[in-house]
Amino acid sequence: MRVLLVYPEFPRTFWSWEKILELVGRKVVLPPLGLITVASLLPQEWEFRLVDCNIRPVAEEEWQWADLVILSAMIVQRSSLEQQIDLARSHGIPVAVGGPFASSTPGAPELDRVDYKILDEGEITLPLFVAALERGELGGCFRAGGEKPDITHTPIPRFDLLELHAYESLSVQFSRGCPFQCEFCDIIVLYGRKPRTKTPEQLLAELEAIHQLGWRRSVFIVDDNFIGNKRNVKLLLPQLFRWQKQRGFPFRFITEASVDLADDPELMAGMSRCRFESVFLGIETPDEASLATVRKLQNTRSPLIRAVDTISSYGIRVMAGFIIGFDGEQAGAGERITRFVSATGIPTAFLGMLQALPNTALWHRLEREGRLIADRHEVRGVNNTSLINFRPTRPIATIAEEFAAAFRALYEPTAYMERVTDYCSRKLGRPQWQRHVPNLLGIPLLPPKRSDLRALPRIVWRQGIRRSTRWLFWRSLLRVALQRPYLLEELLIELSHNEHFMEYRALVSAEITAQVKALGPLAHAELVPVVGTVAPTST
Repeated sequence: MRVLLVYPEFPRTFWSWEKILELVGRKVVLPPLGLITVASLLPQEWEFRLVDCNIRPVAEEEWQWADLVILSAMIVQRSSLEQQIDLARSHGIPVAVGGPFASSTPGAPELDRVDYKILDEGEITLPLFVAALERGELGGCFRAGGEKPDITHTPIPRFDLLELHAYESLSVQFSRGCPFQCEFCDIIVLYGRKPRTKTPEQLLAELEAIHQLGWRRSVFIVDDNFIGNKRNVKLLLPQLFRWQKQRGFPFRFITEASVDLADDPELMAGMSRCRFESVFLGIETPDEASLATVRKLQNTRSPLIRAVDTISSYGIRVMAGFIIGFDGEQAGAGERITRFVSATGIPTAFLGMLQALPNTALWHRLEREGRLIADRHEVRGVNNTSLINFRPTRPIATIAEEFAAAFRALYEPTAYMERVTDYCSRKLGRPQWQRHVPNLLGIPLLPPKRSDLRALPRIVWRQGIRRSTRWLFWRSLLRVALQRPYLLEELLIELSHNEHFMEYRALVSAEITAQVKALGPLAHAELVPVVGTVAPTST
């Protein structure tokens, strides 16, 4: 069996980082971890090829080679997924589809054109699919029936199938699921509220595999809440530290975690020792009433500014997500988010409007209240510029205007550079892993990467010479060099991101304005009464 794995294209988003990828000579930020995991779960006597459409289109020779096409996609990739299904069908190749979009929306019309739907978690449904093929079945839908697999038996993903040169970071997974019950979250729908983890030995074997392939850059641990199972993370970190130290700390780790990371000094210290350089926090909003409305009560248990400052003090850079458009939200939500980001110094703040994703608790509540604008089969927008897909308690146009104004303020070039400089010179502590490598004047001595050497003169030329903010660029470098020289590389990385934000910032207002206009009178509708709202419960 010759299997062609195809990953659809992403639209341009906040996270696509085109200008940054150009600086370092890469094409894509992250690879399709799901598809290479699928390849490891299927019979290994089969032949596999993988095409990431974010790198290049599928070649005609590859369509001709394939006996079967398998696609996986998220909702944001929906349009490209439809195109790839049509291309495969036009070549007469059987098509199988899985992944988050298909699993959450199996009745989507474009999925009617596929032969096989392999839904939920592949450890359970892929064997069912293979058995159907062996029986000669020409179609089918395979579901897990609510069962969650033990991922301690999941094999090492087929990293060898990737075009490694094209990626800025690689991905691995340690856990699935999250213990919390945020109303808008689809992770607990897909993976459950009982976090399941791999063993430390499994994760280290995956890291060793990519190390053997020559990888020496960032590794994103894609868990939606890395610390969901704190006990098992604490078993992993000492072994991960030894592995990193023995190899000279070849990987810089990025992950996502809940805000209660700030309550656990052991976890923060362990992650800092292992070279976790950044963590994404779902802060959502500084408004406690809104957090309670969507059951994100874990964010109300201690002051959020103190939590961000505490995590930053361990040398772990905080990225954060924010949402506007909650029920009962008071005017000025965008300004309050902007003030919060300024107070904490968070360099990268992702801001989006609330989306009701299919089968989430939010979706079901709004469906009962008759407030959904489109049915689940029409959900396409999960980009950060996507308008709210339900009738909120404030006019959509008002929420959109606040969102656009907040985004412009957060990424005004001078304000961004000043925030980044202040963060690196005052708030971000010294990463603990640096104590375990040779240093010169406080700067860790590690072999420079070719991509970094290529990017540095470009950053200096664009930020330090061409831009009108060049004086601020040089002042920032001098300030951090004098106060915290061990964070100079971190500062340069953050300053280089200004290339992305300067361009993307200009697109946000235009996209929002066009969508509000297309929505027509509904965008300016008066407040609607909220009836039948489920009262928040404790976790």
